[in-house]
Amino acid sequence: MKILFVCTGNTCRSPMAEALVKNKLPGAEVKSAGIFAAENQRANNNALEVLKQKNIDLNHRSQAVNDKLLNWADIILTMTTQHKQSLILQYPKYQEKYYTLKEYVSESDKEVWDELKKRYAEFEEKRSLFIQNNQRKLDNIVLDQQLRDYLKEDMEEIQQLEKNLINYDISDPFGGDVKTYQDTLEELNDYIDQLIKKI
Repeated sequence: MKILFVCTGNTCRSPMAEALVKNKLPGAEVKSAGIFAAENQRANNNALEVLKQKNIDLNHRSQAVNDKLLNWADIILTMTTQHKQSLILQYPKYQEKYYTLKEYVSESDKEVWDELKKRYAEFEEKRSLFIQNNQRKLDNIVLDQQLRDYLKEDMEEIQQLEKNLINYDISDPFGGDVKTYQDTLEELNDYIDQLIKKI
């Protein structure tokens, strides 16, 4: 399986994730890139330092996400939901490959997501029917107000479910001290272990 890790600048999180996979799975086909990466930058010094503390060498040069990389990868794992959304907007034709790292390895949210998808569909259906049945009888302002009142309970239930979802973002150490980078590396390490079990 060819894995592409994506973060913002490709100098901290995604190269650390790439290094961890290569260390734990020698021979793995894995690369990293950044949505707003400058070309050919070295990895952040603190990222290099915390990897060195784990006896992991990182010989890395940054690169920007592009069609060639996205096409190469079997799976594209982003560090945040925002990264995933940016990729969907910029490169929609690969969207079946996009996951956040946490989302891809986590089973705990599956039930909540399934329930949410069902609720979203029901909500949309109720909304459409209400508009169909009332748009000729009411002016737009009254229609909007009644629609909000009609869907209020459903909206609250959806928001409650959304609160139960885990935060899918790997914390960004950029600008932080070595301890901040160690925390991010530990977080990545846990999810990379789960990733390796999964693949």
